[in-house]
Amino acid sequence: MSNENKLILIADDDADYLYQIEMMVKSFGFRVKTAEGQAEAEKILETTKPDLAIFDLMMEQEDSGFILSYKARRKYPDMPIIIASAATAETGYSFDLYDESNKNWIKADLYLEKGIRPDQLHREINKLLKI
Repeated sequence: MSNENKLILIADDDADYLYQIEMMVKSFGFRVKTAEGQAEAEKILETTKPDLAIFDLMMEQEDSGFILSYKARRKYPDMPIIIASAATAETGYSFDLYDESNKNWIKADLYLEKGIRPDQLHREINKLLKI
């Protein structure tokens, strides 16, 4: 399946960042659906199964990305999920998805710091989609 058939859902409450990531992912050749927060993303997930999702961590709540990942994983167990956040820069707290105890409650495949380079994001998406 080529990239243009793959749908990526991006959820972020920062409209500028959302647009920036949307344009970046579209430039890789993917179709994109955006949500301006957790509630909107949940509505989309009710009727649409993206091939991959990129969720901001802090939206309506400080853990919106984790909640969204949990709900998305229950509905679509095989959908890869990336959590993108500036939380480490803002709070100093970081998440290690290779740590087994974190893996049990963080239902994401990858945690990325915001400010990710386009080539790095493209590589990570391709890796998760096995392209």
